[in-house]
This record gives sequence, C-alpha cells and structure tokens, in this order.
Amino acid sequence: MGDALNVMQVATGGAAVLVAEMAKSSWETVRAAMARLFRRGGEETAEQELRLLDAARNRLVGSPDGERAGIAQTLEQELMIQLAAFLQKNPDAAAELKSLVDQSDEAEEVWGHVSVRGNTGSQVVIAGGSATAGDFSYGMPEGKK
Repeated sequence: MGDALNVMQVATGGAAVLVAEMAKSSWETVRAAMARLFRRGGEETAEQELRLLDAARNRLVGSPDGERAGIAQTLEQELMIQLAAFLQKNPDAAAELKSLVDQSDEAEEVWGHVSVRGNTGSQVVIAGGSATAGDFSYGMPEGKK
C-alpha cells in the first residue's frame, strides 16, 4: 500500500465514501472511525484533519438541494487530496482506510421490512436493486448500481 498509485486509489475510495456518508444518519459512526484513523498521525494531526472533515460536511449539509451535487463533487476532490496527503505521511493507515471503504461497500446492501396497507388495484415495488416475486420481475434501470 505504500506506493503513490495505491495511496491515491485508497484516498479516492475513501473520499467517495466520506461524501456519501456525510448526509446519512450513520455519519457519527463514520466520523469516529476517521478520528481513530487520523490519530495514527498524532492527536494534533487528528484534530486538524477532523476540523477539515467537519467543515466539509457542514458545507455539504448546509448547501441548497440544487447545489448539493456540485458541492459533493468538489468535496470529493478536496477530501481525496486531504486523504492522500495524510496517507503519504502515514502509509500504515492505508490498510485501515481501505477496510473502512470495503465495509461501507458491504453496508450498501440493506434488508428491512415494509408494510403497505390500503393498497388496492396497484403495485408497490420497494427495492434497492432488482426485485423478483413469482412471475413478477422488476429490473434495476441500466447503468444503476
């Protein structure tokens, strides 16, 4: 994980996960994991890195809905640079960040229970991907995942 290409790949994946998690209810858990990661550089470094991370989140969640996608792209680039710089100084943290990214990818698949009542003469499809029940099949739109 020590070479520049791998550091950039891990930083890019980490930045994408951070931006995706910023507006979710799981943000505090992700932030706590990043605090542990940043402490590998020392307490002062962790405080500085977390201050930047918090400022990025505040920019995203405080932005108008119409501007959020553009701000998310900008933040992803900024966080990628921040993470890459941190990993270059603390290459032993790359494996931990990659693990966080991998855990986030696994958490994308969510199972739950949904109740629909008073629904006559129509279909209700709630799916995180393709749905199949008997001879009914609803596929995810092309290019989505």
